[in-house]
Amino acid sequence: MGPSGTPVTADAPHDRPGRLLELSVRDLALIERLRLELEPGLNVLTGETGAGKSLLIDALGLALGARADTSLVRHGAAAARVEVLFDRVPEPLIATREVGANGRSTARLDDQAVTAARLAETVGPLVEIHGQHEQSRLLDERWQRELLDAFGGHEGLRAEMERAVERWRKNRAELAGLALEPREVERRLELLRHEVEEIAGARLRDGEAEELRSRLELARHGEAITRGAAAIRAALDGEGSGARDALAGGVRDARSVARIDSRFEAVADRLAGLEAELEDAAADVRRLADGVDHDAAALVAAEERLSLIYSLERRYGDDEAAVIAHGERAAAETERLEGLADQRHRREADDARLLAAVAYAASELSTSRRAAAARLGAATDDVLRSLGFRSGAFAVDVGRRAAGSDEAAIELEGDAVAFDATGADEVVFRFAPNPGEPARTLSKIASGGELSRVALAIKQVLAAADDTPTLVFDEVDSGIGGRTADPVGRSLWSLARDHQVLVVTHLAQIAAHADAHFRIAKRERDGRTITEIERLDREGRIVELAAMLGGAPSSSARGVPPGAGGGAEEHGPVTKGGLVAVGPGPSLGDPADPGGPDDAVDLERAEPADLVADAPAAPAGSSVLASARELLDAAEAWRGRPVVPA
Repeated sequence: MGPSGTPVTADAPHDRPGRLLELSVRDLALIERLRLELEPGLNVLTGETGAGKSLLIDALGLALGARADTSLVRHGAAAARVEVLFDRVPEPLIATREVGANGRSTARLDDQAVTAARLAETVGPLVEIHGQHEQSRLLDERWQRELLDAFGGHEGLRAEMERAVERWRKNRAELAGLALEPREVERRLELLRHEVEEIAGARLRDGEAEELRSRLELARHGEAITRGAAAIRAALDGEGSGARDALAGGVRDARSVARIDSRFEAVADRLAGLEAELEDAAADVRRLADGVDHDAAALVAAEERLSLIYSLERRYGDDEAAVIAHGERAAAETERLEGLADQRHRREADDARLLAAVAYAASELSTSRRAAAARLGAATDDVLRSLGFRSGAFAVDVGRRAAGSDEAAIELEGDAVAFDATGADEVVFRFAPNPGEPARTLSKIASGGELSRVALAIKQVLAAADDTPTLVFDEVDSGIGGRTADPVGRSLWSLARDHQVLVVTHLAQIAAHADAHFRIAKRERDGRTITEIERLDREGRIVELAAMLGGAPSSSARGVPPGAGGGAEEHGPVTKGGLVAVGPGPSLGDPADPGGPDDAVDLERAEPADLVADAPAAPAGSSVLASARELLDAAEAWRGRPVVPA
């Protein structure tokens, strides 16, 4: 039967790529060494409290990049190690995490060292862990909106809304920059115009100040330069005693000797070259001496020009180039401010146009959300009915918040409403588990067990839109009991047709629906407590389910003939057929005599919840193992799997 009690076919779970194949743990708290090979479909972990079921979830979290905690390292070990194997084409993906007792943590992907962030980025999308935190997150109305958008496939509409709001915000920021008082604008324009005129009027050249400084420095030493230049020229050009006349005589003598001895021709050429050099040097001395400014008026003008440049540099920049650049910026700002009114009018027109685009995007998103809310509410309510709630217990409301007087607003359906990049809607999940009571928000009404079932129902509804290969539920059975547990197990099994599901549970009614059932136990070895895990076959599952139902394994399971064991009082309330009582349900006995001797449970029609807590006591000799077998038979019959005869 399906979630609502209708018959189902035992469909094989979808073997989704990226699922979890194997989890290996070493030296983590109570776990010395453990390897868990998981199957597609519903994998269930059971065991006594404190055996280490949740430790495996913690270990998986480490391999997904969770924060390392040195307290998890087993006492006496150097490091804890977790290795996870994921299905991947063409070969599996191996993620490894080691946490040292000294606080050092390392991570690897396919034996390549990576950061914990890179590890989380790569393998995090492959596994989604649901614990108490994730259930608490369901109370956050912002998260409720995200779930609705995921269900409705609103990625495109959300992206368009974000773009529209971003364009509007950018234009609004530009408009705010134009919001200046007219008097302030005029004051700034007056200052800027003065700066532009002053700098432009100075007609600066880059490097001009350095030239003026050099010119004035020469003028201050002009007399000494003139005397020195005259002495140099006398030494070079002095009549009869100058170096040029002496060198010219030497050239003549060298050429005369060269006519007798050709070896002196080279000497004569060198002396002739020196004569040319002396002539050039004398010309340079004359030019430099003539360049010294002796005009007092020109020197005063140079000093005034240099003073002007220094004044401009003190106010506008470190050198002539900086002053010129400041003048260009001031001219550009003057032009901008002079056109400020026109810019403001354009931006205001753009603001109205962009805000209309925001309103359109918000309206489209809101319309789609309202339609999706009706579908999500109906689908979730249908699943919740299968989990023991009345029809109409769950609904999704989409409302809007009126904009305050000091915030931007868009008009939708005649109302001024607030908005942000996520839209203009407030999404609220409302819940009314009890008849006659009004629906309220989840945070105000849902108990822990109710919240667990609501979270599971939503996850089942969203399964088709969720491409996460592996879903892990650590506390999905928190706050629920026998009557409710079997529908939760059915829902988990149905969810496991589209995903690999790993569940930690203490309820037999959930464990009975497992595709693969693992028992975790702790025992003592060499004075140390260790945790062990075992995959159970069908008979092993029956024994484990019996223990979970509250009774020790029966004597018949140990080879003692039926009837030799204790009575019903030994195992708690039982039905007439000797079944441990776990919930209400129909039977095939005489309707007029429900307590008659022929009242018995029909395995073809029974569900696990049909084993009733308030049934009459069973005859002596009934076995809790029989109850566990009936529970497993009923779970398998529900999903169309043949029941193995006892």
